Amino acid sequence: MNALKDHISFQASTLALREKRNNLLASNIANAATPNYKARDIDFDREMARQNGDSPVRMSSVRHFDSIAGNGLSGVKYRQPLNPSLDGNTVEMAVEQMEFSENSLRYMTTLTFLNNRISGLMTAIRGE
Repeated sequence: MNALKDHISFQASTLALREKRNNLLASNIANAATPNYKARDIDFDREMARQNGDSPVRMSSVRHFDSIAGNGLSGVKYRQPLNPSLDGNTVEMAVEQMEFSENSLRYMTTLTFLNNRISGLMTAIRGE
């Protein structure tokens, strides 16, 4: 049974992380007019590397900086705005909509991969 779990676990964990990121991006879009709201996001590649036990990319100098600043909540970080607003809100609709669209497309792609894996397992079980 562990072999079956191992066969689909990567796509399943990817799907869960994509869903978490979609929820954060949707929350950013919903709060675009909220004063002092800070846009949040997940660095997907680093989170997947962390979940798989790989070491994330490290900065080689203290003068390097991320485009996403950490807050310590399990990979959820605050996005640094390109154009800060006067009311303190860091949501930039064009960025959020682009990130949401890209993440949704990747979510659907991951779901397709997961469905194909499950279909392949079902074919093997039936002996077809």
